[in-house]
Amino acid sequence: MAFGQHGAEVTEKGTTVHDEEKMDAAKIIMEHVLDNHEFHLAEIGGHTVSIPLPIILYSPQRGFNAFMSSRFEHGHAQYGGYKMVNDKVVPVDENGNVDESVSVMDFSLTRNVVQMFIAVLLLLLVMINVAKKYKANGTSKAPSGFQNAVEPVITFVRDEVGKPNLGSKYEKYMPYLLSVFFFILINNLIGLIPGSANVTGNIAFTLVLAFISMIVILISTNSHFWGHIFWPPGVPFFVKVILIPVEFAGIFIKPIALMIRLFANMVAGHIVIICFIALIFIFGAMNIGAGLGFSPLSLAFTVFIYFIEILVAFIQAFIFTNLTAVFIGQAFETGHVDHNEQPHDPHPTHDHREKEYAL
Repeated sequence: MAFGQHGAEVTEKGTTVHDEEKMDAAKIIMEHVLDNHEFHLAEIGGHTVSIPLPIILYSPQRGFNAFMSSRFEHGHAQYGGYKMVNDKVVPVDENGNVDESVSVMDFSLTRNVVQMFIAVLLLLLVMINVAKKYKANGTSKAPSGFQNAVEPVITFVRDEVGKPNLGSKYEKYMPYLLSVFFFILINNLIGLIPGSANVTGNIAFTLVLAFISMIVILISTNSHFWGHIFWPPGVPFFVKVILIPVEFAGIFIKPIALMIRLFANMVAGHIVIICFIALIFIFGAMNIGAGLGFSPLSLAFTVFIYFIEILVAFIQAFIFTNLTAVFIGQAFETGHVDHNEQPHDPHPTHDHREKEYAL
């Protein structure tokens, strides 16, 4: 990880003046939080150690082109009529200037995309492995190995998220709720590995998840739900005029809240960790002794926040899943169901009818 660079300038007299470029903490933080075309691992001896990713481009003027991002030499070179500007691939002419006459569509596999594929693969491997054990042993054999670790989590989501919010319909939505929970959790945990991407800290990722949840919520609605939206019962007409736009806006505000909550919480933790590490180099730029003296304190806070982020990874996966279940439950007016209540008898006996009349 490079926090400082040294440059050299040749004067008219032929002497060389070395200039130390000041560290731009904001730029470094954004580079580590935003998406990229490579997995940046470290900076050793002025050389960047990274894993390049495929650049896949299509231009109506230049056709299809595919190559590795290492061809751009971290933004210092151009290749195939393209160059990297602020981590964005742009077409250039022979002189290296941006060619506005050429349009290009970028289908490159960025680190966020690659990491999502990895998360999906891990999710499939884990769940298929657990399903095979259940299929082979059923409930006759106690769970073992990784199955023993996953089963309590599945039970927790079922008992604490599905049943309280969805009532008797919880089984219908459990596949979606479990998929969302584990997909977010896996991406959260992978994002804590140094050099990886913070996928859940990307607003586009949380936007898609929130949009899918909104579709599930809308599919679960009924006429009773829409009746309360467009003609709230039991309120005066002049209140309805104000309430109807608010209720209608709530349809979109709920998924937006899901999107922003997950994005903000996951990106904040990564920024805090990078800031604590950057403080070492900021103090070191002022005074070597100050940098060395602050290092143990900075590292201690970094480790503390890192363990907090592991807890946050589980909490945010749970909150997103739980709020999704709450909104789905509100869509078909289940609310919080009391599971201890006796089921309603569609054909009550004479004694039951007498009790009902007495009440």
